Amino acid sequence: MANITAGMVKELRERTGLGMMDCKKALVEAEGDMEKAIEDLRKSSGLKAAKKAGRTAAEGVVITRVADDGSYAVVVEVNSETDFVERDDNFLGFANKITDQAFAGKESDVEKLLASGIEDERQALVQKIGENINLRRIQVVEAPAGGVVDAYVHSNNRIAVLVALSGGNAELARDVAMHVAAVNPMVVRADDVPQEVLDKEREIFTAQAAESGKPAEIIAKMIEGRIRKYVSEITLLEQAFVKDPDQTVGALLKAAGADVVGFVRYEVGEGIEKEVVDFAEEVAAQAAAAKKQ
Repeated sequence: MANITAGMVKELRERTGLGMMDCKKALVEAEGDMEKAIEDLRKSSGLKAAKKAGRTAAEGVVITRVADDGSYAVVVEVNSETDFVERDDNFLGFANKITDQAFAGKESDVEKLLASGIEDERQALVQKIGENINLRRIQVVEAPAGGVVDAYVHSNNRIAVLVALSGGNAELARDVAMHVAAVNPMVVRADDVPQEVLDKEREIFTAQAAESGKPAEIIAKMIEGRIRKYVSEITLLEQAFVKDPDQTVGALLKAAGADVVGFVRYEVGEGIEKEVVDFAEEVAAQAAAAKKQ
């Protein structure tokens, strides 16, 4: 049996980032062969990561990078299972490395990025941290000719926005991005509102107005008035600017000779169905399982 020294365990820990007991066990099983121990740990990491892959990861961070000349930018969402892990230095380092790589290659394909070596790092991080970690989405936004892209990330790293402008400057794009983060418009212009959304709202308003008992022509005017109000509330250019409610975002842009080409807004975990855990029930289940052992 090979003599496993504390120095060997220390080296393996430094090279893999895994726990002392995992490293010592791997070295014993590999009979002191450092490279074989690393290979075995990578295989084990993959198995453990696969077991955790089914667990919901709806916490995490969103990160952006913007080119110095404002010609393009990238936004990335990386998820964890808990908000505790989203503050972990190892997790943040992994998320920033992904963002840097996506930014450098203008890469928005998650699968391609994972295949470039990120997946191996993800699996190793899953084993080290003990939670499911997921690279959920990436988007690259490029500025039009003569335009600019900038970003706003809320202080908790849970909301990030990229805005592309024709005309204007980085400061204006950043201000509009902050507005989008705060107000969350659905579309840039009224014409962009999907017809199915308008139809659904009209159906709701019609049902509500019918209960008023007013004449049909009055009800029709009420419905159209509510539709116009609804559209103005979800349309970026018609919203009151968050930093100066006395003017709309559209007026702000017009005064600067600029216009919004588009925006991307990421909020951590949006659209992910979170598992609701009953803590008392979970503890009781663990206690019951312990009694059976």
